[in-house]
Amino acid sequence: MRTNTARRAFSFIATFALVIATVIPATAQRRRRPVIRRTTRTTRTTTVETTPALRYFTLGTDTTMRVRLDNELTSRTARVGDTFSTTVTEPVYAEGVEVVPVGSKVWGRVTTVNRAGRRTPGNISVRFTSLQTPNGARHLINGSLTTLQTDQVRSDNESTVKGRSNQKRDAVFIGGGAATGAIIGAIAGGGRGAAIGAILGGGLGTGARVYEKEQEADVKSGTEFGISLNQSVRLPEYRGR
Repeated sequence: MRTNTARRAFSFIATFALVIATVIPATAQRRRRPVIRRTTRTTRTTTVETTPALRYFTLGTDTTMRVRLDNELTSRTARVGDTFSTTVTEPVYAEGVEVVPVGSKVWGRVTTVNRAGRRTPGNISVRFTSLQTPNGARHLINGSLTTLQTDQVRSDNESTVKGRSNQKRDAVFIGGGAATGAIIGAIAGGGRGAAIGAILGGGLGTGARVYEKEQEADVKSGTEFGISLNQSVRLPEYRGR
């Protein structure tokens, strides 16, 4: 009797345990809620600033730039091919727009050197080949030395100086004892010795006549003169760095 009772109790307990084992996991599974992940999208608006295209302008033939010599030149030691630099002292405009600001560099090259002789002063002829503005832009030019005397050049309302005479194309630095630098003269026909013809004016605008013997062409640093364009050149409007 006791055995049957024990068996029934054991069977009941086993059945109850089986039911519990089946029901609890199912209930727990029903109570689990799915995790919903929300993705937030951020929209960014980027504003792109566009720089207006550069406008180009033409500086015509005979346009003259006022410059100051950066380093000394002398017919005593100069050699053909030597290079030197000058600094622009007044801005140059084209159609009212600045294309060559103050501080721009113009590079030149010595093309002829004649030492002073018994009857002829020394002289140096030069050509100008390139222009660089303060923002680093560099341009090729074809320029010659010219005087800045008011009777040889004229200024327009855009601060651009234009030459009046073709004599500037043969202008050279010549000796003459000028305190402020060499005198600018013109070659009369060229040839050996490069005979000096008409005097165009001093390196700083002072007039002089050349009679002294054996005077070398000593062009001091800081001497001011003009550079006249032999050919027109296209330049962009100037924009700083």
